Amino acid sequence: MLLNGQILIIDDEQKLRSLFNRIISLEGYSVAEAHDLLSAKKILQRQQVDVIICDVRLPDGSGVEFVKYIKMQYPAIEMILFTAFVDIADGIQAMKNGAFDYVIKGNDNDKIIPLLGKAIEKVRLQKRLNKLEKEIKMAYGFDNIIGRSPLVMQTISVAKKIAPSDVSVLLLGETGTGKELFARAIHSHSNRTDKPFVAINCSAFSKSLLESELFGHKAGAFTGAIKDKVGLLEEAHGGTLFLDEIGEMNIDLQAKLLRVLEQNEFIKVGDTKSVTIDIRVISATNRNLYQEVQAGTFREDLFYRLNVFSIRLPSLLERKGDIPILAKYFVEVFSKKMNKNIHGMSNSFIEKLQARNWRGNIRELKNIIERAVIMCDEPFLGEEHLSTDFHIPAEDTAFMDNALDLESMERQHIHKILHLTKGNKMEAARLLKIGVATLYRKITAYRITHN
Repeated sequence: MLLNGQILIIDDEQKLRSLFNRIISLEGYSVAEAHDLLSAKKILQRQQVDVIICDVRLPDGSGVEFVKYIKMQYPAIEMILFTAFVDIADGIQAMKNGAFDYVIKGNDNDKIIPLLGKAIEKVRLQKRLNKLEKEIKMAYGFDNIIGRSPLVMQTISVAKKIAPSDVSVLLLGETGTGKELFARAIHSHSNRTDKPFVAINCSAFSKSLLESELFGHKAGAFTGAIKDKVGLLEEAHGGTLFLDEIGEMNIDLQAKLLRVLEQNEFIKVGDTKSVTIDIRVISATNRNLYQEVQAGTFREDLFYRLNVFSIRLPSLLERKGDIPILAKYFVEVFSKKMNKNIHGMSNSFIEKLQARNWRGNIRELKNIIERAVIMCDEPFLGEEHLSTDFHIPAEDTAFMDNALDLESMERQHIHKILHLTKGNKMEAARLLKIGVATLYRKITAYRITHN
């Protein structure tokens, strides 16, 4: 018979244990017996138990106190206490200690099987949840960060040390270096791992939309706000909020975010009542925020709040030794996704990858490999499977490998205007209808070169 669960009965009355054993075994459960707490502990050490049915009064102790022991040593086990003596105080304390239920012998014997079913279901749900949490931790943990170069290993080591704390973390580095992956790994190794991880790209929204996304709003707060909206700050309660591209946040919103970090509360758009939250903030940027502070585009007080601990992620050029490992991983991922039988890469293919100036970092490498896999119908990737624009110098491609994203399109346009004005930034800013300071900032951020 297929067993539904492992049950342990603890009672000093042999006849009652035998009766319960027969009844419970008929339901398909595997049953073990113990006459006192000491023998029960020995059974727990050598075999798995899902649910314990335990008398309140035993020769060597109290079942009520034993619940506390079980929840500390074996938190996944559920306990049902039963007693011949009604004691309300015992029942209340048993439930406080973590008992699944508290029943009376004789009168409530018919409740045992239904209770067992509910307790077993709770155990199964908890096991599935634990398994899912373990899988999530593996998927987003530090072990999932690919690379063995000294810089990467050092970065992982530092991130592991600060993960258990609750300090704000600022991740620095070029676009495409894996900042969100690191943020998720820090969250999964923190004390908030079983709470939400909520991510938002601050550069993807206008000021008003970002404010509404972060803080939420009340119905009628503005045109189109037909119902209340829960913001991402509230959704992240108890967990981690990841603010990607924090350098793009409007300075007015920066003031509101500062209040959240200082007072752990905020007010929704269109509301008057404050909402209290408990979150850890991890932010990321490819900008030099210190320079932004000096320029007056980023609040100094917010910078120091976010920058309690900063971690710089190395660019792909700084970790070229990891390129073959990363490429191999992406080949396996895309081969499986496209149902192709590609076993590896030729030496010349790898040499071409390592010789490239990876302005787009890991994200660019991922795109290149995906295109190569699409073009390949052979067991190994060769340099002939690299796209045509791969062989064009990076300075001339204007980020062609990522040409469909907004940032790359903006870079291309600025590059063209600078070429048109022969490097005259005042004229280029006029044509672009932006300030000269903004143009200089974008030239630096996008690393635009021009003649």
